[in-house]
Amino acid sequence: MFYKKSNLNSLFCSRLIVPLHLKFKIAIMNIETLISNSVAEAVKTLYGMEATEKMLQLQKTRSEFEGNLTLVVFPFVKAAKKSPEQTAEEIGQYLVEHCSAVDKYNVVKGFLNLSVGQGAWLQLLEAIDRDEHFGMKKADEKAPLVMIEYSSPNTNKPLHLGHVRNNLLGWSLAQIMQANGNRVVKTNIVNDRGIHICKSMLAWLKYGNGETPESSGKKGDHLIGDYYVAFDKHYREEVKTLQAKFEAEGVPAEEAEKRAKDEAPLIKEAHEMLVKWEQGDPEVRALWEKMNNWVYAGFDETYKRLGVSFDKIYYESQTYLKGKAKVEEGLAKGLFERHDDGSVWADLTNEGLDQKLLLRSDGTSVYMTQDIGTAEMRFQDYPIDKMIYVVGNEQNYHFQVLSILLDRLGFKWGKELTHFSYGMVELPNGKMKSREGTVVDADDLMQLMIDDAYKTSMELGKFDDMTEEERCEIARIVGLGALKYFILKVDARKNMLFNPEESIDFNGNTGPFIQYTYARIRSILRKAQGNQNTLNTQSNLNTLNSKEIELIQKMNEFGAAVEQAGKDYSPSGIANYSYELTKVFNQFYHDYSILNEPDEQKRAVRLMLARNVAKIIKNGMSLLGIEVPERM
Repeated sequence: MFYKKSNLNSLFCSRLIVPLHLKFKIAIMNIETLISNSVAEAVKTLYGMEATEKMLQLQKTRSEFEGNLTLVVFPFVKAAKKSPEQTAEEIGQYLVEHCSAVDKYNVVKGFLNLSVGQGAWLQLLEAIDRDEHFGMKKADEKAPLVMIEYSSPNTNKPLHLGHVRNNLLGWSLAQIMQANGNRVVKTNIVNDRGIHICKSMLAWLKYGNGETPESSGKKGDHLIGDYYVAFDKHYREEVKTLQAKFEAEGVPAEEAEKRAKDEAPLIKEAHEMLVKWEQGDPEVRALWEKMNNWVYAGFDETYKRLGVSFDKIYYESQTYLKGKAKVEEGLAKGLFERHDDGSVWADLTNEGLDQKLLLRSDGTSVYMTQDIGTAEMRFQDYPIDKMIYVVGNEQNYHFQVLSILLDRLGFKWGKELTHFSYGMVELPNGKMKSREGTVVDADDLMQLMIDDAYKTSMELGKFDDMTEEERCEIARIVGLGALKYFILKVDARKNMLFNPEESIDFNGNTGPFIQYTYARIRSILRKAQGNQNTLNTQSNLNTLNSKEIELIQKMNEFGAAVEQAGKDYSPSGIANYSYELTKVFNQFYHDYSILNEPDEQKRAVRLMLARNVAKIIKNGMSLLGIEVPERM
């Protein structure tokens, strides 16, 4: 501790004495809310007007004007029956006399600039200091239950850069929704069946020679991914040979290519294997289970390193039959229709869409059917109030249709399901292709980031006084922090270009810049431990400088940033806020000393400021799934 709270309270009303029943009003209620309430009271008293929330427009005062917050008075001019300037003067005078937070005001046309008193800022600072989770709400048992689906990998390949963005967005969104007072269930649906899985299985049987993760030293997901690539390589060779044969027989090139793709022996064998799987063939099922278990072990390792997890994992092999049953149920109720070939369709023309296939003529399911089955299982497992799917924007139409179908089938959240649609992530050298083995593997990417963080930190001399164990741990925190922040700071709806070199930078809008500021503050606080100061109750501290006030004001915006990020489903809002707070602190630290400040009262307040900036940075970064190091 750097102060005694009992001594600090005497400083919080430097402008006026606050009545006992209002003593902690500012502490309980943020300054914007307190002033907004006082404005509503003012216009009611002065003009007999009931002000709506929309009318109470408070914004940060522009830098060229004196003040901290600005009120737009135009909504009250008609009721006041006076000019905007006169209306602003009357409201300003009322606030000075009746609102404990307002110290003085000035009027610029129809704008009322309000200066918040020193005592109010200090009281707000103490309120922030008392709350370890300032700006975040805690859910109770009656809070809405939000389920968030993310990751959704296939068991024929390891996680890649696209999965990284998906996982980071899903995990961060879950933390943000929780910080807004929701109960959250994090869920994953694993695509563990289908032709793509059979391709890897068949390739392993043909070319694997019994290779296992243990015998090869490879992670299981990497091993299976290699065989998915191997299948495509051999399949392409077969198609090329067959196409040349067909063309030599006089078949047109386009038709020859199509026939070759359909008649290549490998693809035929893969389809035969899929049929056997559907029929429950013991050998095929045993191989499928063995190879999937290799993949799951690899996934778990990647998820753990990336820092994401799930409360419940579903598997398509368990949900697709549920989906078929639900479609048959809808068919019996007249919600869907069966065509002459036996296929089942949903007619969505009344919703401005087309017809959607739900079951093929042979009775097999499609992705839509599987999603319906998964929804059925989830609804049985949890009393879901809201469902959020974190899936790329190429699936926008799919979720538009799914919402309509689930609503038809009676899911209470169906019509209002949220598709958290995000853009693709690409590299400077172009797009990724799984079949060709040109993806950026998630494990390789994380290791690259950690190695780059280690190298950069060594070059900058940041590791000079550390053990090798400390260096490796900080490199891990900084490298992964750089990766996560670079991806999450971008508006999720936009496509993005990921450049590893730009992300590892200790200056600018990067994770390492924010992490370094946190570590710097923690160093200051450690040094202050041996020189603790208390605030003198006889001192009249009323000289907060503009940078200190700006810092308190910026900290106070954290709750609003969390709330807005929850409304917008926007991790980038938290990233941008964390960067802005970090910038404001660094500007303050550049201009003013903390430990070497001779006035012990100012020094104590600055230590309190620093401590709470660190706290909010840590809490903000935790909403992004980013760790912050105690030193670096």
